[in-house]
Amino acid sequence: MSSRELIVLGTSSAVPTRYRNHNGYLLRWDGQGFLFDPGEGTQRQLLQAGVSASDVHWICLTHFHGDHCLGVPGVIQRLARDKVRHPVRALYPASGEVYWRRLRHAAIFADTDQITEHPISGDAAQLPPLTARRLSHPVESYGYRLQEPAGRRMLPERLKAHGITGPLIGELQRTGSVGGVTLEQCSAPRRGQSAAFVMDTRLCEAVFELADGTDLLVIESTFLSSEAALAKEYGHLTAFDAGKVAAECGVRTLVLTHFSERYRLDDEPLFVEEVRRSFDGDLVTARDLTRVPVPRR
Repeated sequence: MSSRELIVLGTSSAVPTRYRNHNGYLLRWDGQGFLFDPGEGTQRQLLQAGVSASDVHWICLTHFHGDHCLGVPGVIQRLARDKVRHPVRALYPASGEVYWRRLRHAAIFADTDQITEHPISGDAAQLPPLTARRLSHPVESYGYRLQEPAGRRMLPERLKAHGITGPLIGELQRTGSVGGVTLEQCSAPRRGQSAAFVMDTRLCEAVFELADGTDLLVIESTFLSSEAALAKEYGHLTAFDAGKVAAECGVRTLVLTHFSERYRLDDEPLFVEEVRRSFDGDLVTARDLTRVPVPRR
């Protein structure tokens, strides 16, 4: 299996701090790079992470608040300057088309015709391997889910019992049968890997749909529960909310991010404490330049 990992480029919310850059997340997935919500400073953070413009194949915006999109001009300029030749797909809410245009052409620089634009609308949209679902925020916002198709896992003991060895195993996988022995007799269903990205939103049905059974959930944790009323008013989640989602959805690895500037790095144990009230799985309180592997199945 090719490398699948999350590279966290920034972890702050509306205001960057001395220790946290604006948002930015690159998910590497089988040779494709999915860049989510490039906030201000993302171009430099990519350099700090050792990532080049040629590693970006998708630009996915949840919404057009500045901390989720102000890095777009720099990223596009870098794609053009580095003469990236592969297609780069850009997904964003169609209702924010005017803001996309401003970001896309924010300054005088050589443009690139490699970017194809895919504005999304409605309650749900699909551009395989991505699915987008509308969230609950004061402005239109979408969460994303990356899903590998289901497959089958070969069972060595059954292969041995049926005398399927060496090249015959590959033939069985390609054709579905060898000498009267079927693939189903020598394998078991394997659910595909998945990753979900949930930013600014209140708790809503779409959050749980995106997170359901994911191997990796990257989710905003803007506030602690002491600010739950403020979180609801401004359309955000608390750390407790994030833990509840992860627990109910059977998430394997939970990554907290998008922390309010009111919290310091030494407040992280408070976020962990809230999550652990409901979720006992793998937990990462993200910091800038953190790398998180997608857990293997």
